[in-house]
Amino acid sequence: MSDGKGHILLVDDEKHLLVSLRDYLTFEHFTVTTAQSGEEALEVLKELEPDLIVLDISMPGMGGMGFLKRISTPGGKPRYPVLVLTARSMMADFFQGIAVDGFVAKPCNEAELTGMIRTIIARNRSLSEKRKRDKLKVLLAEDEEVFSWRMGTVLKAAGYEVETAASGPELLEKAAAGKPDVILMKEILPRLNGTAVAALLEVMPSTSSIPVVLYDDALAGDETEELRAGLAKTIRKDLRGSNPDELLKAVAGVAATL
Repeated sequence: MSDGKGHILLVDDEKHLLVSLRDYLTFEHFTVTTAQSGEEALEVLKELEPDLIVLDISMPGMGGMGFLKRISTPGGKPRYPVLVLTARSMMADFFQGIAVDGFVAKPCNEAELTGMIRTIIARNRSLSEKRKRDKLKVLLAEDEEVFSWRMGTVLKAAGYEVETAASGPELLEKAAAGKPDVILMKEILPRLNGTAVAALLEVMPSTSSIPVVLYDDALAGDETEELRAGLAKTIRKDLRGSNPDELLKAVAGVAATL
């Protein structure tokens, strides 16, 4: 995110609209980056974390809906604040059921649009600050007591709340009851291995949206590799080995997408 009033990514295939809105919003002291398609916007997001995306829905290629899907979590929540801008005014009711931050029908009043942008950015910055104050919870599944203590210490030092489990069934029980933000799970666990646990987590309504980081030396080319590939919704990262720094980095990367 940027300092000041905020950095906005404008995504619209109408060049004249991009130019006029960029000029107006720049005059209002926002930083503005533009993209003329969903595909171009995805490339921009590799280098930029905007405070708000102002998104047109009716575009060639993947379109606004395809772009929204690409930037959303498995649970359907966009990873960035999004204000939908479209000529299809009747779509307002449709977007009430989607986790965007606002909706404006074209043509729109520039002052009204700016007011909505300010409100959304201020609200999300307030929520972001609150999240920084609140500790994210990591459920660590590790059967070796010494490493469980060591990894738990690393996670706590990084500001996470940590709960531990020593077997697959214990992990399932604690995940359903405690609703952790991220699960860090060893593949070889007593009674039920990590990949099998991830498959169950994905189909259980209470745990299906919890991201998993899986680790173990056994992950390289074993017989469960194909099964793990089909669990990408749940297993966001798998790592060969158990280096604490690498595991912490993986957890932080997944947590940043929540």
